[in-house]
Amino acid sequence: MSNKHTSGLRRGARIGGVAAAAAVALGFLSAGAANADTFVPLPDGEIVAANGNATIKRTGERALISPSLAANGAGRVAWVSGTIEVDVKGLPADLKAGPSNGGIATGDPTGTQGTNGTSTNEVPHLTTGYIIGCQMDITGLKGNLGAGFDIGPSSGGGSLSGSISVPISAGQVKFARIDGKDILKDGKYSYKYQDTQIEVQGCGGYAQARAYTVLEVTGANYSKTTLYGQPFSIG
Repeated sequence: MSNKHTSGLRRGARIGGVAAAAAVALGFLSAGAANADTFVPLPDGEIVAANGNATIKRTGERALISPSLAANGAGRVAWVSGTIEVDVKGLPADLKAGPSNGGIATGDPTGTQGTNGTSTNEVPHLTTGYIIGCQMDITGLKGNLGAGFDIGPSSGGGSLSGSISVPISAGQVKFARIDGKDILKDGKYSYKYQDTQIEVQGCGGYAQARAYTVLEVTGANYSKTTLYGQPFSIG
């Protein structure tokens, strides 16, 4: 075999080796990209109660989506953050929190109620969380659907970082209530949740989520107002 031919084979082997190495590297990168976290910025929202006695704003909402550590194709995790601001006026002056009018009512298992009563003088309550749907388009869904899953009430305002597991099957919609707070008097209130983890398990197909915030103002100026966020995919 000539030196020229041998040299050509060596060059070909080197080129082939480089190409194979590049292909392997590309494969690793592709696999990493497929499993990478996805950042989802979400638009601000605002709604005013029909009688004008309450305003709800949501700002800085965002979500970070990643596959579940279970790596079974049926789980995924969303870390959600946002700030809720409410402006309330026209409340009765004698509102007091107590054993019967404070916290979360048990009559609505979804956790979407805004208060502990109806149009009585019980304490108004602000509730915020996320609607989760498995292989369901939740763009137009409203009202009491599915079942509620609580992270647990906080001791007051400020920042909350917690976690919640939501088992869900195809065709189901469930509410994950992040937290809530009592509104005892007129004024402006701010509530922030940051990197709250929502882990969806058991959904083998497309999953979607959207934020909701409910405020029910009691008394003579009764109103119940719900601010929904923009739906987003969680895988």
